[in-house]
Amino acid sequence: MGEILEIFLSASFWAAVIRIASPLIFATMGELICERAGVLNLGIEGIMVAGAFAGWMTVYSGGGLWTGVVVAMLAGMLFGLLHGTLTVPFGLSQHVVGLGITLLATASAYFAYRLALPRVTTPPRIEAFQPLPIPILSDIPLLGPALFTQTPLTYLAFVLVAVVSFVLFRTPLGLALRAAGENPAAVAAQGLSVTGLRMGAVIVGSGLMAVGGAFLTMSAFNSFFFEMVNGRGWICIALVVFGAWMPGKALLGAVLFGMFDALQIRLQQTSIGADVPYQIFLMMPFVLSILALVIMSRRASVPAALMVPFNKGER
Repeated sequence: MGEILEIFLSASFWAAVIRIASPLIFATMGELICERAGVLNLGIEGIMVAGAFAGWMTVYSGGGLWTGVVVAMLAGMLFGLLHGTLTVPFGLSQHVVGLGITLLATASAYFAYRLALPRVTTPPRIEAFQPLPIPILSDIPLLGPALFTQTPLTYLAFVLVAVVSFVLFRTPLGLALRAAGENPAAVAAQGLSVTGLRMGAVIVGSGLMAVGGAFLTMSAFNSFFFEMVNGRGWICIALVVFGAWMPGKALLGAVLFGMFDALQIRLQQTSIGADVPYQIFLMMPFVLSILALVIMSRRASVPAALMVPFNKGER
């Protein structure tokens, strides 16, 4: 018990929690925007892989770090355009299209990697984003090193939550997006384009998912390797449900998962880890996240028109 308490009182532990949660925040906000508009985007896992590769490859080829972020976002938006075109105006199954996008984006990234670096056995490294301490705030005991000694992308992730929340609940555009996911017929009756709103949400949301992937190669690590996304996209879909389609609650869910993940890593290094198979620790974040999801989702209100195709003039 003393070892666990020591972990929770460690600034490095909470810094790791925020770092692990950051890519999840980007991708979860992207998925939340899609679902609020009525589109379930199961392409998130593959889009994160594509973003991770596109951002890393841009920097490895000589581009700047922020250029890499922009390229990653554009790559995600391209896959979002494909996803949106197939599911919104054409009305194809969002489940099938999403899984297809995941396979296509993942395979495209891996193929491009092998094409660009055919003889590389060890992933090349880049100069990733470095921690940027915020003066005065970073000196606060425990809280300062955890929250205010992070990379610029982590700060951007938290700003993004505030921006998404403001746009969704304080602007006419946000009202229209939420209405497109609740009652698209009412949106069309006001002369607005449901197709345009949903397409825009999927494209922008997919771009944010790709930035979440780029965080892994350009901020958390400094190279690209296969399977690095490792199911984070699926976790983000669960976090949207956990957060009841609310940005603030989804942020809490991402931090909670980050805490579980950081905790299991450190528990393996304690006396507890010597007596317990490491596989138990590896599955712990997912098991605890599922339990939290079950508890929170009982009170969640699903957007009424989620996954429901809309054709103007039909009831």
